[in-house]
Amino acid sequence: MVFAHDTEEALLSAAALVNTMGGGPQADPDELETLEQLDAFVAHWRVTGSRATDPPAAGRELAAVRALRPRLRRLWTTDDDEELVAGINRLLADGGARPRLVRHDGWDWHLHATEADQPLDVRMAVEAAMALVDVVRSGETARLKVCSADDCDDLHVDLSKNRSRRYCDGGCGNRSNVAAYRARKAAEVG
Repeated sequence: MVFAHDTEEALLSAAALVNTMGGGPQADPDELETLEQLDAFVAHWRVTGSRATDPPAAGRELAAVRALRPRLRRLWTTDDDEELVAGINRLLADGGARPRLVRHDGWDWHLHATEADQPLDVRMAVEAAMALVDVVRSGETARLKVCSADDCDDLHVDLSKNRSRRYCDGGCGNRSNVAAYRARKAAEVG
């Protein structure tokens, strides 16, 4: 295990959140345009805490989560440690982070740094920032990667022992391997 379980989960969910933006070389659709899509994301990643219930507040909540994605992408993709640290510190300060150990819902001890009634985007931002703190402190920023496939710019976190993972979870590794195999076969024939 490279990081604590809650850190790994927070990194994976932060990458997944950013990857909902769509666009990129394949012009994928945005996967976080509706409240139903936000509900599914929150359920899949087991994000705890309160949620907006009335339609106008829920719409603002969705807009705030969508606005968080480019901020996280910038932090994930910067090569400048000072910029990364400054961005992490901004997220923590903006969210009023107050770390504490908690246990709930079948999870053993882990960190929470916000209150359950803070806005969803704040809780998500602070959770991602806390995970990024662990990445920086352990000197593992090289594990924050962008997919190596030519037609994909999704983020991923390389949790392999030897830091060799190059592709996201979207099947890009298989597509790249098949393309390389076909190119080798074509070169052998030609």
